[in-house]
Parts: sequence; structure tokens; C-alpha cells
Amino acid sequence: MIREVDLAITGMTCASCSSRVQKKLNRLEGVEAVVNLPLNSAHVEVSSDVTDDELISVVEKTGYGASLLHPRRATAPEAEAANAAKPKNSADQTGNTEPTPGETEATHSQTTDTDGRDPNPDPQGYRKRLIVSAILGVPVIVISMVMSWHFPGWHLLIAALSLPVVTWGAWPFHSAAFKAARGGASTMDTLISVGVTTATLYSLWTTVTLAAAGHWALPPGSHVWFEAAVAVTVFLLAGRLLENRAKSNATKALRELINLGAKEALLLETGSNGQQTSRLIAAEDLNVGDVFQVRPGESIAADGTVLTGSSAVDESMLTGEPVPVDVSTGSKVTGATMNTSGTLTVRADRVGADTTLAEMSRLVARAQTGRPAAQRIADAISAVFVPAILVIALATLLVWGLVFSAWTDGLHAAVTVLVIACPCALGLATPTALAASSGRGSQLGILVSGPQAMESARTLDTVVLDKTGTLTEGRMRVVSHDLSSADLLIAAAAEAPSEHPISRAIVEEAARLDAEAPRTKGSGSAEQPVVTDFDNIPGGGVKAQVNGHEVLLGTSSLLTSRGVQVPAADNHPAATEVAVAVDGAFRGRVWVADTVKDAAKATVDELHRLGLRTVLLTGDNPVSAQAVADSIGIDEVHSGVKPDDKYAHVRALQDAGRRVAMVGDGVNDAAALAGADLGVAMGTGTDVAIAASDITLMRSDPKQIPQAIRLSHQTVRTIKQNLFWAFIYNVLAVPIAASGQLDPMIAGAAMAFSSVFVVLNSLRLLRFT
Repeated sequence: MIREVDLAITGMTCASCSSRVQKKLNRLEGVEAVVNLPLNSAHVEVSSDVTDDELISVVEKTGYGASLLHPRRATAPEAEAANAAKPKNSADQTGNTEPTPGETEATHSQTTDTDGRDPNPDPQGYRKRLIVSAILGVPVIVISMVMSWHFPGWHLLIAALSLPVVTWGAWPFHSAAFKAARGGASTMDTLISVGVTTATLYSLWTTVTLAAAGHWALPPGSHVWFEAAVAVTVFLLAGRLLENRAKSNATKALRELINLGAKEALLLETGSNGQQTSRLIAAEDLNVGDVFQVRPGESIAADGTVLTGSSAVDESMLTGEPVPVDVSTGSKVTGATMNTSGTLTVRADRVGADTTLAEMSRLVARAQTGRPAAQRIADAISAVFVPAILVIALATLLVWGLVFSAWTDGLHAAVTVLVIACPCALGLATPTALAASSGRGSQLGILVSGPQAMESARTLDTVVLDKTGTLTEGRMRVVSHDLSSADLLIAAAAEAPSEHPISRAIVEEAARLDAEAPRTKGSGSAEQPVVTDFDNIPGGGVKAQVNGHEVLLGTSSLLTSRGVQVPAADNHPAATEVAVAVDGAFRGRVWVADTVKDAAKATVDELHRLGLRTVLLTGDNPVSAQAVADSIGIDEVHSGVKPDDKYAHVRALQDAGRRVAMVGDGVNDAAALAGADLGVAMGTGTDVAIAASDITLMRSDPKQIPQAIRLSHQTVRTIKQNLFWAFIYNVLAVPIAASGQLDPMIAGAAMAFSSVFVVLNSLRLLRFT
């Protein structure tokens, strides 16, 4: 039997950290682990007797913190066995539960919240470290660079200001470098820590030596590099703070999805005397077979079957479609959907971890965990570059000392190697480009989650588009009618008490036409009609008395069943027909539809110009979906797609070798957004869809889709240019430094120039259009 365990992992800072943890876990017999750096988590499948404590111990021995994400997700047989052995509400009554197979008592003490989010979004205190380091570091940099401020003892002052920055401020880098070294690896943190430490120790040695000799001024030929160590620390703290904040929000999609579920249920119970009573319980306490009541305006607590009652259920959070679905006795309903009108009595068929909502949550989690964390280019470079620099520096010292008997010159050259190789430019290459890109993106209403999203956008060849809310307005409008103005006003009056989207569309259309109608001088709006005896007819339409006239609106079959003769008429593709009768006589029809956005066709055209294939994926009916696709030039259409099938369609495209972007705005799109190579959410969409996406378009203008892709392309190019320059600079400068032909001051200036070049190159992104 395979059981699944989710671990929260702390202390990972780069891709090599997550790779190392994953390798350690997978060395255990019967363990298959996938570690996700952005989520700071690991999803582990265990087919052996390895316990949760052993998994945690392996992670901790690797140098990182670990705890169980709670509740642990069990397989179906395991869940059934646990439920059979545990009386209902036993946990609530006793305050304790028995551990399931593979768990120990530690399982219940070492847990985190269900959303997997660290309670402290800035556990390393980057913000505080950045503020203090900037306050102390700016004077260090300014004094060092302005020669006229080099008063006697100036180096002592900047030494005192620098020490807190390079020790406490840079501690996250030092700590991470130590953990990497203990695991036999090197990362970007290693490069940062070695560079900062070496520059500081050499500068301190120079400062203390001069002070001990009574020299309060820095004599010619002596150098200190406190400003280099401080500048690296401040810049990289800023970049790490932004990265840390982005990672802390990575689990938001799961949290928002879970919060959609109903919190309470009205449980109906039949006593021994045959009397039925009701009591309010937590939705999580529902069992399969329980009967509960759902009143208008309430969320349905579990997946189930309607026993009595009829209503319209808003399933837009699942399907993305704005029109509520009519349900009655025998209909299946889904947990977390909204009951809009009548009262329903429902039998729970699937509860807890078996509900559709829980499955959608698992889909989002699986999609995010299954997406391989992209190796940071800078970390990939540093994996080879860091050991090489350390070896070169040591070799420089030994060659000068052993071959030329010039240990002082050797130390001078070795330190120069480390200073000129200080990873300021490498560290700035990505964050400065991202800062410029995100700043320009925010001006354009495009929010990008990070470099992985931009890298994914660069390799796309297919864009999958949701229909409702993405290419269409997401709200019903009257597209045509053959009623007279008077009959339309009567129909709108009858629909006014209803909150149904079709009713609202008819009311809005009548109000618009009434406002545009010419009026004689002195005349006001028409007298408000009197509406009485309003009746909502589930599955059909509405009936009401308007100014004493009986008005009936609904499907043609409804009117026919009430004795109204309804003539045949041509159907409007992709539109819902509403027939109208007054006092038993047919008056005409209104056609209502979700209209296509004005910019939809131009968007698809530009995507085609970028060489991308377009696919429409929607839960709507085939006729409506094809009509929309034909009107804007979509290449491929998949209609009637269920929420869990959207993710499957995306996976199928990926399995066929396609690089897929998914664009959507609803809860039903969340898993597909998370599982696609690039998830793009419209800003007016649900919080779940936005949280699961890589890019959010705040203006919800479809034209931003290709614009976001182009911005990502340009940003990735800029990052690669920055990294290329920083790497080539080091490759060329290090040999010169090792030869002793480079003055440390020139080394510092060269390093500064390298950083300036990277920053200026990144700022070009601010001109993106």
C-alpha cells in the first residue's frame, strides 16, 4: 500500500538546496519524493515501512527544517480503514486521534497549517536586515568613493559601520553557505559568503595592522574593501527579500480553493419517534449518507443527491459559466456551489477528501508540485564557478609563495582574485532585470510571478484559452429580440424580482432602451409597473402579474405546457432563447448570450503572428463554443469540458510535446493554470485562479496576453545578457588578477563597472511597449 506524505521544509534558498533534499529522501528504500522550492514543500510517496519521523530526520540531517503538513493525505483504502475504526466525532469528543500506519506521535506535534504556508512570511528577517544594512552601508559606500572625505581614521569608521552589515546582515548567506558546504555542495550563497568574508577579513587585517602601528591615515599602496562587501550584502538582501515574498505566496491558490467550501451544514436527523430535527454542524463532520438542508443563498456543504426541492445552483466556480443550473429531485449537486433560490434537501454522497472541491485542491497541488523547479542560471554557473574561484585563489597564493617566495604579494593577488570575482554582477543580473520588468509590467497592468514564468513564456508554442470571462464579457446580455418596446418593458418588469443572470440581462436591456427613448418636453419616465404574484419556475422561467396582466417568460416548452401557442423561429447560435407571453398570448422572443470582448479577435491574430497555436477550452455547449471560435479565428475547440478535464487536456497537449500556456479566470481553471507551462489569469477572475497562475493581467484585456508573452521574452533575453556579461567579465578578469598585474582598487572599480553595466542593461526594459 502506498501512502502519501507532504512535508513543509524550511531553509531552502536555491535550486541546489531542493535538489539535495530530494536526493537524500529518494535514497530511502521505497520512497519517491518531489521537492518543490517555491512551495518550500516535499510530496513523498512511501511504499515501505519508512516512518514520518525518519523522513523528517533525513531532511534535518541534510541541514534543513522539516515538519508534516496537516492533515496528511491518505489513499482511499487507508481513509476507509481509518473511518471504519474511528467513531463519528471521536476527535472532537476525546481531543485525540490514533496515528495511522506509518505515523508516530511526532506526526501530531510536528505539523503546520493545511495551507502549507510558513506563519512568518519572512523567516530570515530579510526586511529588517535590509533596512539596517542600508542605513549603515550607504555612508560606507559614499565615504569610500569620495576621496575628499578620506579624513584621518576614515577607514576605522567604515570598518565599525561595516561589521554589523557583513556579519548580522549577511548572516542568511553565511548560514546557507555553511549548510551547502556541510552537504558537500556550493551555491550562489557560497560565492556571496566567500566574497564578503574575504574582502572583510583582508580589510580588517589591514585596518588593525595600521592602527597597531599608529597609522591613522591609509598610506599609499594599502587598500580596504569594506564598501565592496557592504554593497554586495545590501543589493542581494533586497533581491532575496523580493524572492522570499514571492515564495511565501506560492501556496495561496490552495488556501483560497479550500476556503471556498461551506463551513457549516444544517444536518437533518430522524428520531426514534419519527420526528425530524435539525442541527448546525461543521461541514467537515458530515458523513456519507447524512441528509442536510441547503437554504437559498447558502453554499452546498458536500457532493450529493437532491432528495427533495428544486432550485437553480450557481456552478460558476466550477464551470466558469454564468448561468445557474436548474436542479430538482434526483439531481447531483457539487459541494461549494451556491444555491440561489429554492430550499434543497440533499444526501451526502462524497465528503471531506473525496469531494470535487478537495479533488480540485489536489489537482492544483499536484500540478504545482509536479512542475520541476527551474535551476537558476546563476546557481548553475556558481556550481562550477565557485569551486573554481576558490581553487584559483588558493593556487595563486601558493604559486606566489612557493615559487616566488612572495607570500605577501601572493596574498595580495589571491584577495584580488576573490574581490574581482565577488558576485555582485552575478547577483544583480536576475533581480535588476526582474525589478525593471515588473515595474514596467505593473504600469501596463501585467503582474509576473518570477523568472520561471518568463522562461516558460519564451518556449511556448500553444495558448489554451478559457471562454467565459477571458474571451467573453462573463455576463449575459440581450443580443436580439423581436418584442415591441411596450412588451419588452412588461417582460423586464416581470423579471425584475429575479436575480437570475438572464433576468438581469433583460432588465438592463429594457432600462437602456427606455433611457434612449425620445421624450416630449415635460414628460418624465414612464410610470413604474406594479408587479404582484411573482413566481420563479425552476427549470423553466418566471410568472408574474404586471399591471393586472399575467406575464409568462421562459423556454418554449414551458409556454407550450401552459397552453401558449409558440411559433417556430430560427435559432441564434450561442444564445439562450426566452419566449414571452402576456395573458396567454405569445408576444415574441428575447435572445440572451455572453458576448465576445471587442479585443478578442485582435488578440488571437497577434498570438498567431507570434507563431502560437490557439485552443479554446470551455465547459460551454459545442454550438456556443464553436460560434465564438469561428468569430475570432481560434484554431482548435474543446467544449463541454469538466473542471478536472481541463487539467487533463493541458496534460495531453504537453504529453504530445507542446509547450502550453493556459489563460483563464475561474476556479475551474485553477488546476489547468497551475499545471500548464505558463498560467495566465485575468485580473477580474477568482482569487484561486489568480493565485494558481504565473502571470496576472490586471486590466482583463485579452490584448495583454500577447503583450505579457513579449515582455517575458524580452526579460529573459536581458537576464541572459546580464549573466553572460557577468560571467565573461570574471573569466577575463580573474587571470589578470591572479598574475598580480591588477591593483585591488582597479579590481573594485572593475567589479563596480560590471554591476553598473548590468543595471543599465536591465533599465532598458522600462522602455518596453
